[in-house]
Amino acid sequence: MPHSYAHAYSLAVHPLAGRTILQIVPELDSGGAERAAIDIAEALAGAGARALVATEGGRLISELQAKGGIAVRFPAATKNPFAMAANVPRLTQLLRGERVSLVHARSRAPAWVALAAARRAGVPLVTTFHGIYSGRSPVKLNYNSVMTRGAVVIANSAFTAEHIAKTYQQARDRIAVIYRGVDFRRFSPGAVDPARVRRLREAWKIAPHELIVLLPARLSERKGHRVLIEAAALLKARRAEGLAIVLAGNGAKGGGYARELDKLIGKSGLNGTVRRVGHCDDMPAAYLAASVVAVPSTEPESFGRVAVEAQAMGTPVVVSHLGALGETSLAPPKVPSARRTGWHVQPGDPASLADALTDALSLGAAARDALEARARAFVQANFSLNRMCEETLALYARLLEPS
Repeated sequence: MPHSYAHAYSLAVHPLAGRTILQIVPELDSGGAERAAIDIAEALAGAGARALVATEGGRLISELQAKGGIAVRFPAATKNPFAMAANVPRLTQLLRGERVSLVHARSRAPAWVALAAARRAGVPLVTTFHGIYSGRSPVKLNYNSVMTRGAVVIANSAFTAEHIAKTYQQARDRIAVIYRGVDFRRFSPGAVDPARVRRLREAWKIAPHELIVLLPARLSERKGHRVLIEAAALLKARRAEGLAIVLAGNGAKGGGYARELDKLIGKSGLNGTVRRVGHCDDMPAAYLAASVVAVPSTEPESFGRVAVEAQAMGTPVVVSHLGALGETSLAPPKVPSARRTGWHVQPGDPASLADALTDALSLGAAARDALEARARAFVQANFSLNRMCEETLALYARLLEPS
């Protein structure tokens, strides 16, 4: 069975066995919602359920199918109101024809279609807030509100749950916090061949003696690349050599923000120190190659997957004390220094970021080993993939219990 928790049902039938659960997501290319859909599909298959994912397609289709999920081609990405209206009877027919017991929507536009179709088919709808949706106008708030109209509204962090309860008070009693889970089969130091780390450092042109500060994020203003570049200038003044700041991630088409970052790197005298390396396909090796991972976001994050994955690999993290990022690691004054698993810094403050990075880079071997053990224990207790799957499937099962 794909997930270890499924073995608990080896002597008994899982409550969802024989059921058909349909998740709907625009595309299966990349991102937290897409990854969660695949993880839950794998868990459902392991529990003996049929796991359908209605989607337009994407590069992760093959992975979904390899893990026991069934891809159903459906125009789920459309935001055209007329196309969405036409999709309602189409999805209703699909739910009835496949004898779907429950629908789980992970994005707003397809959630409107799923809401209407689920009502017509007489099946419960579950929704997940994978992000903090922007917009304060009545029209935008109403559009976003579809994610609160499920029988249960899953929030991916306590911060997200608080946002939902504050913005949509009518949903307060239907919110369930289920943290995003990390697959420790992949994100574990012992699972990474050292050759993968070596190849990655060579591809990034990192010398053997250089320490890596890694920021893995798409090129977007809100991810704090500028703050890290400004902090890098301070770090370089303290450490004359032996430091590589790696920005791993692609930007939007057009590359305007990337060009702005390149200009800032040059203006700051950081050519050769700060390196943009594009998208990275081997994140476990990337975390293991890094001496510290920076998450200097300047706007609230709904979860903080990077910080959790990095700690699972035993890599120190420095994150903005903003949104849900404060939930994904432990730092003073929230806990005593002896329980620290990372550093929390003020968002948009290069000096604070540079100080924390300096502390992380200066750890001795014993102190780093102790931090690694605490960080791994913390994420394993709170952010495991097994836990996310167990809690999600248990939620499904409760909704499908005979009344």
